[in-house]
Amino acid sequence: MTRRLLAAAVAAVALLSALTPAEAAVRAPQKTTAAVFPTDVIGEDFPDPDVLQKNGTWYAYSTNNGRGNVPVASAPSANGPWTIRGDAMPGGPSASWAQGGRTWAPDVYPNPDGSFTLTYTAWHKTSGRQCIGVATASSAVGPFTPVGTQPLICPLNLGGAIDANTFVANDGTRYLVWKNDGNAISRPSTLWLTRTSNNGTTLVGGNTAMLTSNGVIEAPDLVQRGSQYVLFFSGGGYNDCNYLTSYATSPSLSGPWTTAYRPLMTTATFDNHVCGPGGADFNSSGKVFLHGWVNGSRHLYVADVGWANDFPVVRGSRVRTEAERGTLNNCVVRTGAAGASEGAVAAHIDYADSWVQVSFFAPAAGGYTLWVGFANGMGSTSSHGVVVNGNSQGVVNYPVTGWDNWQQTAVQITLNAGWNTVRLTKGTLYAEVDYLELQ
Repeated sequence: MTRRLLAAAVAAVALLSALTPAEAAVRAPQKTTAAVFPTDVIGEDFPDPDVLQKNGTWYAYSTNNGRGNVPVASAPSANGPWTIRGDAMPGGPSASWAQGGRTWAPDVYPNPDGSFTLTYTAWHKTSGRQCIGVATASSAVGPFTPVGTQPLICPLNLGGAIDANTFVANDGTRYLVWKNDGNAISRPSTLWLTRTSNNGTTLVGGNTAMLTSNGVIEAPDLVQRGSQYVLFFSGGGYNDCNYLTSYATSPSLSGPWTTAYRPLMTTATFDNHVCGPGGADFNSSGKVFLHGWVNGSRHLYVADVGWANDFPVVRGSRVRTEAERGTLNNCVVRTGAAGASEGAVAAHIDYADSWVQVSFFAPAAGGYTLWVGFANGMGSTSSHGVVVNGNSQGVVNYPVTGWDNWQQTAVQITLNAGWNTVRLTKGTLYAEVDYLELQ
């Protein structure tokens, strides 16, 4: 949804699958669409990306692979072209406590004094677990040199620590968001918030629990918006297309955190154009970077992101609004609609002045696909007019399905950046509308 429905405030995360079997079933008939999907900008293994912009140049970092401990790439723009620059930490993680081979999820932050701090996950020698270390450099491409002889964060009784993310609040206070790796020892995992100082190389005070899950919850990325904090995270198994990105919101860093009703990015919401969209890094320049599987490697993708009343919208990922929750004129909400996505639909759109209107937020101006969930029991194709921001943009046609047999169809529309109204008006014959999705 454009204003995504939120579940009741919870401390524990219940990761939902993006689609119910019924929803998946109606997605079979695909059409050529106007949707703009994420762009594959580094066409080789580049997982768990962290991306920053400094002095007009973009820098991206990834989990270790054949390119080195911390592969680094640069580009003149978010969409590239990207050039692999080598290994940002060629000496490897701190030899005093870590060994090479599992150097994961780098986080690089440009400091006010012109230096750069790298927070990384590495293989703890004595325990075999993963812990978080820190390194510094004078250049964005390194070489980064590890700081200290011990890990920065290493709660071995909780399974170790992974996936550090630097967050600087609007008041200048600096934190790390990180995960205790409970999954490694069959215990719950928590995303924690810890204050730091000295350019992120020293911890200050204790840890604040943010979200906890018995399943997989990892790769946190914290963003402060005008009215709330948004905590992004990945869920599901990272090694296949079930990996996803969701988020939770809170009016304060101390919580409570409310988890989004539906995940933000899944393989299904991108219509299989990205397999396992996760490890997301949201940039203040209106971009989100993420990885997705391609032929056994995780490539780096970039997409436009916008903020609808401080809730995220990613271009190309389906956003659903229930028709019955829109504005209805001379038509009704029918409840008890068997098989409908929330058991209710917009019905009796039968008159010249009948219409259903919803609002959608577009991260960027241009072409989008409008998907409409519908049922048509008329025995012949029916239709609705499509009016966007007060202007006709054609019609959406509904093949015969039978009543309460919910399918979906698509029409291409053009939107302005920001908020848009989409209205379905009386067309030929009759149909009921379950939901509208923008992609």
